[in-house]
Amino acid sequence: MKPVVRVVGLGPGDADLITRRTFDLLREAPVVRLRTRVHPAAAAFLDVASYDDFYYRAASFEELYAAIVADLIELARNAPGGEVVYAVPGSPVVAERTVELLVATPHVTTVLEPAVSVIDVACAALGRDPMASGLRVIDALANVEPLRGPGPLLVLQTYSTEILASVADRLPKSTVVTVLHHVGLSDEAIVELSAGELVSFGDVDHLTSLWIESLRTAGGAMDDLVALMRRLRAECPWDQEQTHASLTRHLLEESYETLDALEAFVRVEDSADGDEAAHVEEELGDLLFQIVFHAELGDEEEIFTLATIADAVRDKLIGRHPHVFGDVHVNDSNDVAARWEILKRDEKGRESVTDGIAWQLPALVLYTKLLRKASLVELRREGEDSRASALDAVRSLSLGRDVAEDAQSSSNVDRSWGDAIVALVELAQWAGVDLEGVLRERARRLRDEIRNVEALPPE
Repeated sequence: MKPVVRVVGLGPGDADLITRRTFDLLREAPVVRLRTRVHPAAAAFLDVASYDDFYYRAASFEELYAAIVADLIELARNAPGGEVVYAVPGSPVVAERTVELLVATPHVTTVLEPAVSVIDVACAALGRDPMASGLRVIDALANVEPLRGPGPLLVLQTYSTEILASVADRLPKSTVVTVLHHVGLSDEAIVELSAGELVSFGDVDHLTSLWIESLRTAGGAMDDLVALMRRLRAECPWDQEQTHASLTRHLLEESYETLDALEAFVRVEDSADGDEAAHVEEELGDLLFQIVFHAELGDEEEIFTLATIADAVRDKLIGRHPHVFGDVHVNDSNDVAARWEILKRDEKGRESVTDGIAWQLPALVLYTKLLRKASLVELRREGEDSRASALDAVRSLSLGRDVAEDAQSSSNVDRSWGDAIVALVELAQWAGVDLEGVLRERARRLRDEIRNVEALPPE
């Protein structure tokens, strides 16, 4: 028979929370080890050896846990009856990495004894049923990704100010967080703080955990938006009549309205300006809804869904960023842009860097995009001579006739006009100027001037 490691739990507080069976096993077993003596219940077992000295020798937690498991295996092989009792804080089945490693090893049989867990005392202290409330238990050390809702969440392993700061960084600053400290002990403290205030809790230790009642994140918001879209398709006659083709003009309109809102937003001195920020939020929402609408139509047609769209673009972006998700080194943003074009060309099997360009783009935007593509094949010359030639092309422009009427406007003009416009676009790109945006801003000013004149009283 394999040697046995019997794992018992000390509970999340003092010895009063230890089960009678666990207490008897710890008193009667020939070979017993505590993972750590840094626990209120450990005071009842002063004669039991612990692995605290392993903490000082290990270079990392994984090295520590592996060393503890290796020692337990060896102890079990040599123990009377081939069994060792191993006591961990809380419950053996909640947030205990050494137990995971023991269960996974083929060298011993691991037996887990029931015990009171931190989940039990947290839910009892707050009067919550974990099943009815849909509680999720989170390991604060598992990753550094933003925490996801909807909640409630019980965040464990929050034993230091540094970890509290890490959790705070993964939450919106206004999120209400309940700090559960020494729950069930005489010095119990239950404190509500915002995520931004979390590091101010100075008494944090190994008996501190966090409860987040509600957390509204993008996942829940998008699920609700998709559910709304489905109801509209089921109950609204207008929405029921729409197709991918009929929605295209709305997508274009919403795109331009979003662009207008963003351009107005970046012009205000205070980026937190309530009216402009709210306008951007509204227009981005309208644009997002167009995407959700097309995704819902695709789902009905069984060709794609919002989830597959999101997964596809995420996978594509991971592939296009080997300098972030791989071992590729880049020097600067220009290097990133050049590699992006190469990756895109290879990924789509294109013969030219110009393949895939939308020719319906406004002319200024289209030509600027082509200029960037030209630099990738070293077609463009950049330097003082090139800039001087561009300036000469602009200066040499001549009207050649008086002001034309609308009916006389034509794109069939003297070549100098094309040279001048191209030169101006090139100069703007060298200077980092968005000519399309500049012209839109001037158009906005001209509109205001026209309105001011219109508002003047008649003479």
